[in-house]
Amino acid sequence: MASTMTSDFAKPDWLNAEHETGTTIMAVQFDGGVVIGADSRTTTGILINVNQRDRAYIANRVTDKLTKVTDYVYCCRSGSAADTQAIADIVNYHLNFHKMDSGEEPLVFTAANVFREMCYNYRDSLTAGIIVAGWDKKKGGQVYTIPIGGMITRMPVSIGGSGSGYLYGYVDSNYKDGMTKDECLRFTANCISLAINRDGSSGGVVRLACITKDGVERFLLTGDEIPKFFEDY
Repeated sequence: MASTMTSDFAKPDWLNAEHETGTTIMAVQFDGGVVIGADSRTTTGILINVNQRDRAYIANRVTDKLTKVTDYVYCCRSGSAADTQAIADIVNYHLNFHKMDSGEEPLVFTAANVFREMCYNYRDSLTAGIIVAGWDKKKGGQVYTIPIGGMITRMPVSIGGSGSGYLYGYVDSNYKDGMTKDECLRFTANCISLAINRDGSSGGVVRLACITKDGVERFLLTGDEIPKFFEDY
């Protein structure tokens, strides 16, 4: 008994802290599909003292925040890592039954509405900001934003997470209608890179995915592949 108490007492606070994907997530619609992207840093939300400065403890440097919901629908997660992963798993469970009943792939709007219902019904106990994006044969590529609280809005481009506050000016000045797949991939990579350079809760690698009628194509940018903007500063 004594050894157990000593072991528990010696554990640092960050081991019991809630993991948060204080993060940068993004989705862009183009003709024929969508591009989604995210950084990969997960923090515990607790501060540790390093050289007389308080810093968040990084629990995972390579988290995958682009989560598969169906073969043609993904979600980007920000907020509590546990909450967002649980919601994604539950939505995936419901949509699998929907697919078996209908014999067809669920619509992106259907998936987004299941997320909205979960986030709204449990808004007092969940911390989850979700972007749902994908492709279906009815409406093509679509992006839906579901912020904390459970509202749903379709947008051609959406950003979220703690790093998004640094990006609104860049997105407003650089997004344009009719962007190609390659332009959307470059635009998304630039946005995530800019947020990583400015936001202390965003970092790691840049994960991208392109969803079209042909399925999902994933990309990973590491090291020198990540766009650079501040080398002269």
